[in-house]
Amino acid sequence: MVSIENGAIAVAANGHAAAAGKTIATEGVALPPASQSNGAQPETDPSRKRKMTSLPLEVGTRVNCRWRDGKYHPVKVIERRKLPSGGANDYEYYVHYTEFNRRLDEWVKLEQLDLNSVETDVDEKVEDKVTSLKMTRHQKRKIDETHVEGHEELDAASLREHEEFTKVKNIATIELGRYEIETWYFSPFPPEYNDCTKLFFCEFCLNFMKRKEQLQRHMRKCDLKHPPGDEIYRNGTLSMFEVDGKKNKVYGQNLCYLAKLFLDHKTLYYDVDLFLFYVLCECDDRGCHMVGYFSKEKHSEESYNLACILTLPPYQRKGYGKFLIAFSYELSKKEGKVGTPERPLSDLGLLSYRGYWTRVLLDILKKHKGNISIKELSDMTAIKAEDILSTLQSLELIQYRKGQHVICADPKVLDRHLKAAGRGGLEVDVSKLIWTPYKEQS
Repeated sequence: MVSIENGAIAVAANGHAAAAGKTIATEGVALPPASQSNGAQPETDPSRKRKMTSLPLEVGTRVNCRWRDGKYHPVKVIERRKLPSGGANDYEYYVHYTEFNRRLDEWVKLEQLDLNSVETDVDEKVEDKVTSLKMTRHQKRKIDETHVEGHEELDAASLREHEEFTKVKNIATIELGRYEIETWYFSPFPPEYNDCTKLFFCEFCLNFMKRKEQLQRHMRKCDLKHPPGDEIYRNGTLSMFEVDGKKNKVYGQNLCYLAKLFLDHKTLYYDVDLFLFYVLCECDDRGCHMVGYFSKEKHSEESYNLACILTLPPYQRKGYGKFLIAFSYELSKKEGKVGTPERPLSDLGLLSYRGYWTRVLLDILKKHKGNISIKELSDMTAIKAEDILSTLQSLELIQYRKGQHVICADPKVLDRHLKAAGRGGLEVDVSKLIWTPYKEQS
């Protein structure tokens, strides 16, 4: 999700295809019908392979598409739709950039496609192998970080079903407060919203409407100026509200609809009674404006301290995601428990957690004198032992000696890893947290 202030990610484009009945040469030049020929013979140079492509393109076609960086990237046509004012072959195409995450899928004009690169009969396994060979190590690492993660719990059949059902974004943009935000993924809004490409959200109660006028009428009547829950943290202009899904069912469901527009991997839970939502807000004289949130189960047998996490794109890269993660662990400390996020993590969530675990653990190792065990680190941080072990192993700080794991904490190595992990973002001032764990609430 990106605000209009931060630049667009995926703008729906309405373009006209070539006129009905024409065949387009794949170098992008339309050949006139024979009846219009001026006597010149078409180019017949055998060294140039000219494929003839019929329009409209079929779903499944692979072709190169001009992206917002001005360069051509390989895409697969996921869906097509007829333009209402066009001819028989006037379509626009919903494409998936095969090098990138699905959040960049978009509707494109025919003019953005390089028809010289059309491939319709390509074996997908061969294509994937060729694409992999052409990618640089940096590109491949980028895809590994942002595309592979997130569906580990799905078998192949379930993954295909998920991708088929959610393959096309149904809502292109939303308006939330002062931001117009382009969406990333499909969200299963009720059927009456099937004809909408833009929705208007009340930023306080999260009710959504089809038209701006409806939102304006609603805002005159809505008496909320903050999420409908208990304020459990305030530090300067930042506030955190705890919202009980059972007490505020509609708000919880609306929050899930909103979040699903930016999270590909999560199942949408209509039964929000079992969850608590922690909504982070920036506050000013107009009210408390949602920045992001995380949710957690009221009772988790797996020691999950976080089920879902999202920072809204207009507020990303400001340290709020790290703040939400740190806040979830401060709640675990108050509960006297170790915690871990629910799996699978989203792509961005995984990167954020790796960074958080690295910073917290290495800060302790730098300051600590003498030996320290995984169990002691877990007790100090509320981070689950398995997450500590995997983090230190990924940093190559764990060695196995004489039947036990030993932490090797060379100061120069720790400094190097801390620098690579980046800054820690906003800190949670625990003295400003006023909260009673759910079990203890009357």
